[in-house]
Amino acid sequence: MSFPQTGPLAQVRHTVAIASAKGGVGKSTVSINLAVSLAAQGARVGLLDADIYGPSIPLMMGIRQQPATGQEGTMRPVYKAGVALMSIGFIAGEDAPVVWRGPLLARALQQFLNQVEWGELDYLLIDLPPGTGDVPLTLSQAVALSGALIVTTPQSVALEDVERGIAMFSKVEVDILGIVENMSYYLCSQCDQRHEIFGCGGGREAAERLGLPFLGELPLSAAIRQNGDEGRAEPDPLFAAVGEGLVAELRRLEASE
Repeated sequence: MSFPQTGPLAQVRHTVAIASAKGGVGKSTVSINLAVSLAAQGARVGLLDADIYGPSIPLMMGIRQQPATGQEGTMRPVYKAGVALMSIGFIAGEDAPVVWRGPLLARALQQFLNQVEWGELDYLLIDLPPGTGDVPLTLSQAVALSGALIVTTPQSVALEDVERGIAMFSKVEVDILGIVENMSYYLCSQCDQRHEIFGCGGGREAAERLGLPFLGELPLSAAIRQNGDEGRAEPDPLFAAVGEGLVAELRRLEASE
């Protein structure tokens, strides 16, 4: 459900959590590429790296600078590829470990939400850490989320965790905007054959079973991996359809309120 925000998020139209109950499914890759894709289509987009223990944005966006300080101790986002960015990695440093317990994690997330000058945004995407722990729960209580996008891979162990994640968002009354299946297949550059390394179709089947929108299958791609490793933020057409599905679902929910 979409609610009006207050404070620094008052000018953010849609706030979307991007989640996975299991690590290693490519959630940050999806978050970054989706943000860049939406920005390339003319949307005003922000991306908050809420994975405090394992921030990915500095490496995958190729950014090492610290955010500038605004008025009254606020922070200004760092910009790349038209996306407003914030991450603990900009502040803690590239190699500094973050060893915080739950209350400090919650406080850090509150600061990123309330002390960053996000400005006018059509979409603020929030890349959550995997699991159903302190950060997702704090976020759902602190922000009027427009909804959550669930990222999974096709195999059964990932899909079991998907249902746990969806149940967590259901308990805190956050709408699920859809499911995206990552690493669905590999398209061989030599033989042009599609290889389903982790199986295929599990995300679609889960979405159908749970009555949720299925927003697409994303392949294992050497180009996407290389862009992330080298910090190149380039819009990829593979994510355009996912972005269109996400926007359509947000509009549908907005119209139903």
